Amino acid sequence: MGFNNLIGNEKVKKLLIKIIKTNQLNHSYMFIGPSGIGKTLFAKEFAKMILCQNQDEKCNNCKSCIELENNNNPDFILIEPDDGKIKIEQIRQLQKTILEKPIISNKKVYVIKDADTMTKEAGNSLLKTLEEPPQYITIILIGTNEGMFLNTIKSRCTKILFNKIEDEKLKMFLEKEHNIKNVKESMLKTFDGSIEKALIINGKIDIYNKIEEVFSNIENINLIEAMNQLNCIYEEKESIYDILDYINIILFSISKNNTYYIKYINAVEVAKNAIRNNANYDMSIDNLLYNICS
Repeated sequence: MGFNNLIGNEKVKKLLIKIIKTNQLNHSYMFIGPSGIGKTLFAKEFAKMILCQNQDEKCNNCKSCIELENNNNPDFILIEPDDGKIKIEQIRQLQKTILEKPIISNKKVYVIKDADTMTKEAGNSLLKTLEEPPQYITIILIGTNEGMFLNTIKSRCTKILFNKIEDEKLKMFLEKEHNIKNVKESMLKTFDGSIEKALIINGKIDIYNKIEEVFSNIENINLIEAMNQLNCIYEEKESIYDILDYINIILFSISKNNTYYIKYINAVEVAKNAIRNNANYDMSIDNLLYNICS
């Protein structure tokens, strides 16, 4: 694939290439930034350069590069959460295999995805490996919330910060790679610089269009009409925070021309906090619509 096919975070690309070219590779890194922007893809491309038998970021032809691209490189190990957590059993398995020397390259790379979900026991166990890693090992921890990592782990890793993808680059990517055209400004704000979120939301575009239609005209709709037209919200518990954020984006946008809508923004925030605090989901949506339509 190569970095050229990844969008955004140009400074990070240059930094990672410089690390390889100047032979300044460290044993452990933390890739920190918003979710859905491609941190795992960056880690995979960085690993490809580390493991490349020709030490060339443009190679893609050696045995190591080819096998990594085909997800068959034994020197590249990706660890993902088990039931939402990185558990101590996974770290213990890492510690068993980490002593096995590389097979194709002269290095091995371990990437721990969503490493900020590590249990405390897993984090303490990983710390032992980070303190005295074998010379041929590089570990990359990927996360969105730096505060969830143990301070002792953070102190042993080189931190690399990722930013959200710029709106224009995200628009171009969606059009070129996914044939998603004419993205509205309100949608871009909801995507929040995340490819992952953009694709998930676009898969439910009819719901978001209905939400915009209703809330742009909410003062002319009674409670029963709102509940009937927005029945989809009750069925979208998994993505409710994105939906509520979108409602407020719509309300904020139209309030620039009509301050009447500003009072509704707080009602959305109240609903969001209620759901976050485990209030009854349907009742929270009922209260939201009641507060706006009554």
